[in-house]
This record gives sequence, structure tokens and C-alpha cells, in this order.
Amino acid sequence: MKLYFETSNFPWSPERYHYAAEQMMLTLFPGERPEYPEGPPPEVLSGEGNAVIFTLRRGEKQASVSALVFHNQERFDGVRRFPSEELDQPPEEVYHTVQHALKLAFYKAGTALLGHEPPWGALTGVRPVKLPTRSMLAGSTPKQAQKELEKEYFVSPDRAKLAVDCARASVEAQRSLKEGEVSLYVGIPFCPTRCAYCSFVSADVGRTLKLVEPYVEGLLREVAETGRVLREAGLTIRSFYMGGGTPTTLSAGQMDRLLTQCEECLPLEGCTEYTVEAGRPDTITREKLAVLKAHRIGRISVNPQTLEDHVLEAIGRKHSAGDIREACGLARDVGFDCINMDLIAGLPRDTFDGFRRSLEGVLAMDPENVTVHTLALKKGSTLMERGGALPGGEEVARMLDWSRQILTTNGYIPYYLYRQKYMSGSLENVGWARPGAESLYNIVMMEELHTVVSLGAGGVTKLIRDGTILRLTNPKYPHDYLSGLDKVLGQKQDIKTFYTR
Repeated sequence: MKLYFETSNFPWSPERYHYAAEQMMLTLFPGERPEYPEGPPPEVLSGEGNAVIFTLRRGEKQASVSALVFHNQERFDGVRRFPSEELDQPPEEVYHTVQHALKLAFYKAGTALLGHEPPWGALTGVRPVKLPTRSMLAGSTPKQAQKELEKEYFVSPDRAKLAVDCARASVEAQRSLKEGEVSLYVGIPFCPTRCAYCSFVSADVGRTLKLVEPYVEGLLREVAETGRVLREAGLTIRSFYMGGGTPTTLSAGQMDRLLTQCEECLPLEGCTEYTVEAGRPDTITREKLAVLKAHRIGRISVNPQTLEDHVLEAIGRKHSAGDIREACGLARDVGFDCINMDLIAGLPRDTFDGFRRSLEGVLAMDPENVTVHTLALKKGSTLMERGGALPGGEEVARMLDWSRQILTTNGYIPYYLYRQKYMSGSLENVGWARPGAESLYNIVMMEELHTVVSLGAGGVTKLIRDGTILRLTNPKYPHDYLSGLDKVLGQKQDIKTFYTR
């Protein structure tokens, strides 16, 4: 889709608005990709294919942004008006005003052309919960925050309520955090096999077994240096999360060494939550679970994604639904009383009935947390590269609608939510919990409530203070991480600098 900007009236360079236009384009026309032709738009666009012309006009009392959308030989014009005086505000405020108007004008034209509205309306981006959270912290009631989403962003009532319900948990978490607290993530980028939908930086352990032990040794060094810097900066860890990949790909001995190092080096005195993603049932053993239990890990994941054996086969899993049930039972037997289980709506060869059976099967295992993901086609994944038959957006929406109904009926509450690009039906991922079993780490990480220090390959530390965010990145792949470990360790000093400047 060609995107044109009538540049003479736009404050800032048109390039500044490209991202906003692209986000709305992906929401309305997910099959399109942006193009930015040079020069002004032609007077007649009938032969130009799909295109949008954005224009900003300023009148004496009102200004407006219009979006003229051409799509499949049809054209619609959307307009968003606002007081002209808002163009006299400080530059950044002007930018946000115009950006918002541009998105809503595009949305009005696009939905008129398509004849329907997406469930999240004109709300784009990964973190839709931030808006109601901000409103509620500023004094709005949940009802007022929900009405803002519905009226200003055209979010459907059920999605607006979902976001506000998650905002309640975000507000509660934010009020519980103390000055000088951070969270910590430890990444284990290895899996027994790579799932067809996955694009994470994880390696098939069968082909990279020789890297696992050196990787653990490298992590031990990074843990020690991180602990030293955090203590010098006067920081303590509030929540601890080990993810991947699949952390239980490590042997019981390797896990024991790593967790021992964390206990000895990191400022965990005030840590209230310890999570490890056990994840894949084909990596879970009684010995490994006993190690986790001995190191105060209170919350683990046993993630089926589906309980349909033919769907497990389609995504490249080498275990059965029976293995998942056995692993969950083993975790209970060892003494874990907080278990998360993930499901994905929209997997290849799945159906609404199959998803329903999977969720009912998960609920029969009575986990404290259930996370319902929507399949997102990610660059680098087997599904993205090879394609394949997937459930349609309407069927995936039925899966999510039913999951909200059955989880609420069974006493779960939504507590964190996020969206991704190329997600089936432009829907969402939602974490559900029994009251009191919400994961603080998931909330602070997704809503950017405080600093998350990330260790290991692919780790992105996000330093947050007084509205400022600074990212420190580790090399993506285990081999590069090991070869660049000295630089990784040296970068840790930036944490202290950020907090003591």
C-alpha cells in the first residue's frame, strides 16, 4: 500500500509519522506492506493500486487530518478534527496530537471501506493496558477508563473491559513497588526441539549440546558481576524469572550450580517471587523439580500449547498430551502449588472444538495461572517461512471469546495483556490467574513499571527511572554471547551509572 503525505502542512518530517501509519495499516489491511513513493501523489489514483493520502489542514478554529484511502477500486475519506490551538503547543505535544489524529482518520476511512471494525478498534501497539492504567492512576474510575477506550479509540466493550481489568492489577502492582527495586530475568536459549511457530533466540539442544556447559559457565560470571553492580548501586531484586527457550533443558546439576550462584551473588533479600519456566514436559524430571524446589522456586510453567496430539505433531513437539498431564502431576507431587500453563489459539490443524478440549483439559489439572496466547506469525519461524493451513481469524476469535467465558466462570481473573504484530485476527495474549496468584514479574515487564535486568544470550536490560528508559542488549546467539562475554560484563557498569548519576 502506497502511503503519501501532503508534506507542506505537517509539523515534523513525514518520516516521523510512518510508524503510526504502518501500525494502522497492519490493523486494517494485514496483508499489505508499506511503500513510500517519491514526490506528491498523482492527481488520479485509479491505476495506482491501494494507497492512502494523508493531509493536514489548519483553519481559524479547527484543524483536521484527513486520510483518503483507495483500496480494491474503492475510495473512502476519513477525517479527525481538533482545535487549531493544539498546533501551538510544545513540539512533542503537537507531534502526538497530529499522530493520534492521523491514526483515527485512517481508521475511520478504513473501517468504512471494510464494513467492520477490529476488536481493538484504533488502538495499536503492544501494550493496550497502559492507557487505562494511566487514567486510573490519574483518578479515573475503572468505568471512566473503559468508556475512554470505547469512545476515543473505538475499542469493543468486551476488549475495553479486559484491558481495564488488567489495568487494576497493573495499578496494584505499581503501588506495591518500592524505590530501588528491580526485577531480574535469566535467559536459557536452548530447547529440545524448535517449535514451528517460534522465532525466539533458542537453539535445538541436540545440535548445540556442546554449547550448553560453556553457556552455563558464562552465565555464572554474568550473575556474579550483575550482583556486584546491583549491590553497589543500592538496588534489590523484587522478582526473579528464569525463562527461555526451556530452562529445564539444563541438567539438574547445571541448574543447581546456576541457582546457587544466584543465591550467593544477587541481592535477593527482598525477593517475593521466584519463577522458572519448566515449559516442555519432555525436559521435566523429578530430580530437576527437586532442585528447583530446594532453591525456593515457587512458580513454574508446564506449557502444553495444545492437548491435541495431532496439533502437537504439527508444531514439531516430540511429546504427547499424556506427557503434559504426567509432568503436571509430578510437579504437584514434588510440592509446587503455583503452576502456569500456556495455550495458543490458532495453531496449525487446530479447530475451535480442539482448542475447547485443550482448555477444558488444562482446567482439569487446576493450574493457578493460565496464559492464552494468539498465534502470531513471526519472521524466522517455520510457519512464516513454509506457510500452512491455519484457522481463520473468525475461528480464532471464537476460541478467545470462549476462553474468556470459561476462565471467568472457573474463577480466574485477567491480570496482564499484550499484543504482537501479525497476530491472527489482530487479537491479544492474556494472562489469567486465580486471585492472589498473579505474577508480579509479568506485570512489571509488560507494563514497564520498573527496571528489568536481563542476563544471558538475547537478553535486553531495560533500565527505567523517572520516565527515562535505557536499553542494554546482550548478543543474540549463545556462541556470540560467549565470544563477547567480556563486553557483556563491562556493560553492567552502565546500570550503576544510570542509577547514581
